[in-house]
Amino acid sequence: MHEPAPTHSDSRLIEATLAGDREAFGELVHSYQERLYNSLIHLLGNEHEAQDITQDAFVQAYRRLSSFRSESGFYTWLFRIARNLAISKLRSRRQTSSLHQADGSMREIESTDGAPQQPLENDETISQVRRALARLDEDQRTILVLREFEGMDYEAIAEMLEIPVGTVRSRLHRARHQLKDELIALGITSPN
Repeated sequence: MHEPAPTHSDSRLIEATLAGDREAFGELVHSYQERLYNSLIHLLGNEHEAQDITQDAFVQAYRRLSSFRSESGFYTWLFRIARNLAISKLRSRRQTSSLHQADGSMREIESTDGAPQQPLENDETISQVRRALARLDEDQRTILVLREFEGMDYEAIAEMLEIPVGTVRSRLHRARHQLKDELIALGITSPN
């Protein structure tokens, strides 16, 4: 799925926004908000921070809209803004916290009959996968999110991150191996 240049609809909405139509920008937000938020959850591992960064990215995009060049898609441009904000958030989080994880400590909750509750196990697995993703460096995590969660092809990722396709392939390969190692360390998967 290669990220296309802006659609006619996006171009029309951008032009209308620049002409003073705030509702046009609201349509852009409506079109891309959920997609961006979901990507940011995977990058940040925290729903609240993903929501904040999503909002901040749209505010910055609105303020900088006159600098948007139609060479890439609007979402590509928006994602770059959001990624930079997310990286800043991750760096500040590292500076203010030691080993404390954003998801909190692991908990074991059982029903009254002693049998584990399936939804809680699923939540814990999701939490552990997020922890494993959080242990990857920003470049690896971003590539994995774009490829595995966004379903983008190598060329689109290369364009979005402004790196060669070969670099995308090598980083993705290393990221997958690193994620597997992290999942093994957390006991989510076996070494086989």
